[in-house]
Parts: sequence; structure tokens; C-alpha cells
Amino acid sequence: MKKVKKVRRKRVVIIGAGPAGLATAWKLLKEKPGEFSVKILEESEEIGGISRTVNYKGNRMDIGGHRFFTKAKEVQEFWEEVMPEMMERERVSRIYYRRKFFDYPVKLNFATLRSMGFLTAVECGFSYLRAVILPRKPEKSLEDFYVNRFGKKLYEMFFEGYTEKLWGKHPRDISAEWGAQRVKGLSVREVLRDSLFKIFHIRRAAKKVETSLISKFQYPELGPGAMWERVASEVREMGGEILLGEKVLRILREKTGGFVVKTEENEFLADDVVSSMAVKDLVRSLENMPREVAKIAKELPYRDFVTVGVLVRRLEISSSDSRKLSESLRERIRTVGVPDNWIYVQDAGVKLGRIQIFNNWSPKMVKKPGETVWIGLEYFCREGDEFWRMSEKKCGKMAIRELTEMGVIRDEEVLDFHREKVRKAYPAYFGSYAKFSKVREFLDGIPGLYLVGRNGQHRYNNMDHSVLTGFRAAEVMMGIRRREEIWAVNTEKEYGEEK
Repeated sequence: MKKVKKVRRKRVVIIGAGPAGLATAWKLLKEKPGEFSVKILEESEEIGGISRTVNYKGNRMDIGGHRFFTKAKEVQEFWEEVMPEMMERERVSRIYYRRKFFDYPVKLNFATLRSMGFLTAVECGFSYLRAVILPRKPEKSLEDFYVNRFGKKLYEMFFEGYTEKLWGKHPRDISAEWGAQRVKGLSVREVLRDSLFKIFHIRRAAKKVETSLISKFQYPELGPGAMWERVASEVREMGGEILLGEKVLRILREKTGGFVVKTEENEFLADDVVSSMAVKDLVRSLENMPREVAKIAKELPYRDFVTVGVLVRRLEISSSDSRKLSESLRERIRTVGVPDNWIYVQDAGVKLGRIQIFNNWSPKMVKKPGETVWIGLEYFCREGDEFWRMSEKKCGKMAIRELTEMGVIRDEEVLDFHREKVRKAYPAYFGSYAKFSKVREFLDGIPGLYLVGRNGQHRYNNMDHSVLTGFRAAEVMMGIRRREEIWAVNTEKEYGEEK
């Protein structure tokens, strides 16, 4: 009797249990059951990366605010398959500037003109016309990018201060590529077009709506972490392993092909390695790296993130005119005080960058949604700086003080607070990033090594783009895609903000 030769499953080690890493594992195990042995190594003790949800005494914090909206059909189908019961939420956001609130995306309506004042509105109009007639060419900086699309006055009002808080650098010192990456089609022209479509009740296809202009999105009742916990559960059910507390220290390439991935206590053999860890850390873990590549990677800049949850009895923020709002948004005003999901803080007088109101993402994010309001305050900093090293108590008191100074809350309404820190939350587009192509070229030359996700590609991907990079990496390993298609995500028009 002839023996049947047993085919060894291809060993895949995935670094990071965020959206990109989990999506890679899910795709491999779902579409090629029995062909791959998959292990996910996660440095922390939590699932979801920056898309996780933190539970503090029954109040949940969404780290960064994650809308579930995508133009990629396969990502939408993935979400619907994993979590078909997601809620549909109406999106409301505003900008706080000089103690006034402006709709964001900017709406060219009476409320905006009233808040601006007649003279400022006229100045904005002429400033935009000047940008149209005499645009800044070439666009060398992020400032050039914004001014060309909004005019100098609107840029100064609604983009300059927040952008500098986020990156710790003035927009004139940041590559225009960041704007092309994140904003793409958003401009005064697109805002006008969108306003006209809404005035005349003309429906636009999802792919033709600028992502920053969407009015509705999906959201899990218990936050985005619930989605990734469920994906992780399905990965385990399909035979994948997710090992928490496994920080990757070294990745050794074997002469015969494949890798040895070393953590603090264990070693894992792999035919392929998928990395969503920061490029800086990945390069440091590899041996025999060219000096120039190692130097560029070592100097890649990041911005780190601190979010402070503040529990209050009520808000003092001025509400939007409820007469023009839907019933669900009027209900938010009745129970919470405001309809906003988040508020961008443009004022330079406070360090605070953005405010999230978790009740309005989902009432189930809050332990007692009818009695308390759970606010998330977002700060951008650099790991190791004075703000990062600040004690939780001091940081919480500072956050509460800034909210009271802005007139958002009263000090006596505060019930509790909690702080969370996130390292390398935002890969930055300045410094040695100008030479990043050399790092990418070298890493792409290593057979069996694939880079996915926001930090894995040092690219400011949205959550759906990170998922898509994971799908593409899986498809390359399955032999149905080319490696360069992983990097094409979020650059081709079909993935962009504007068709």
C-alpha cells in the first residue's frame, strides 16, 4: 500500500494583534483551512492595538475614535460577517475655535457665517479665491496643501493649530504627503458640492462621498475592541494561536530560508513573517542591516498619545440647533447635552487636541448613560517628554482644568477620571521619513517578510486600510497577489477619499 505523503503546513508568524495582524490570520485560516499554521505574537496583554476598547469601572474608552466606514467592499463584507449586529450611528463633529463651535466638516450655512462674523466670512472668501487663482506650486509642505484647498484664512482657523498639536511641528515643516494620505479630496469645492447634493436631496454613491464628509457610520455597541475580540475568537476557533505578552526581540534569517523569531522567553520557527510592529523596532530586530537603512529606521519619527477619560454628571457645551436635527440626534441632546461624537480643539490656549463623547458613540459605552457623561480627552505628545512622564493624578487635574476653562464642564460635576497611554500611535511624515523608500526597498527584498498596518508600513492608515493590508499579505502568501499590492492600499484611487 502506497503511503500518502503528509504535506507540512506553512508556518506563519504574525507580529501584532491589531486589525492588520488579526485580518491577516483570519484571511489565511478562513480561505485556506489546513494549509497554514498561524501564530500571532502580541507584546501587550490586550487585543486590538490602537483599535482596542478599554473598560474602566464599566465605562468604556475608544482609543482614538474609530468609525466603521469603508469604500472597500471586501472589508465591509468582513465586518458584516464577523459582527452583523453593529449599530448605525449618525456622525456629528465640531471645531472649537476662540470659544465658538463650528461644524466639521465645515458647512457653508448660516450658522457657520454667524459664528465667523460677516467680515471674517468675507475674508475667508477672498482668501480662498486667491488660493484658486494663485495656488502654491509645487506643494512642498502640508501648509501648502491646506492653503491650496481652503485658502489661508480657513487654514489658519480650522487646521493650523490642531495639526501643530498633533505632530508637534508646524504644518510648514511637514510633508504635503500627509495631506494627500489623509485628506485627499476634501476641499472647499467638495464641501460646496456635498452641500448642494444635500440641499436638493440627491443621493451619492458611497464611493463618491469624501470620507471626511460621511454623515453615518457603523459602530459596535461595546466599542471597536468588541469587533477585534470577536475576530480573535474566530482565529482561535479556526486553529490559530494568539500569544499575549510576547515581545519580539530578534528575527533571524536562516540560510535555508525561513526565520527564527525570538521573544524574551521563546523561539518560533516561521516560513513567513508578517509584521505590524513599528518599522523602527522591526529593523532593530533584524541582523546584518545596512548602516544607512538602520540609521533611517532608527530616526523615523512618531507621535505618542494620551487619552484621559473624565466622568461627569453633565456637560456645559452649547448645543446645536435641534430643530434641524434627526430624532436620534435630538435624543442625544436631551440625554447628553450635545449631539457630537467628537470635537476638535483648534485653540492654542490649551494642550487638549480632541474631545470624544462616548455616550454618543454608543450608550452602552457608559455604565450609567442616563445619569453620567463619559468624555475622552485626547493629547498628543512624545514618549518620555514632560507630559508623558506626568503622574496620572496630575494629568487628570490638568485635563479637568482645561475643560473648565473652555466652559465645557464645571469642576463640581466631575465624578472620576482615568488615563491611558499609547506608544507610537501616529507614524510621522517628517525627519528621516523623506528617505523611507530606502528602508521599504530593503525590507521588501527579504523573501517571506511582509509589512502591514499603520506602524508596519509607517503610514497613517485608517482602520479599514490596515485590514486591507492584512488581506493583501494573506493573498500574497496564498499565491494570488503580488507583494507590491500590499503597498498599493490607500494609494490607489479606489481606496482614496475621492473616486
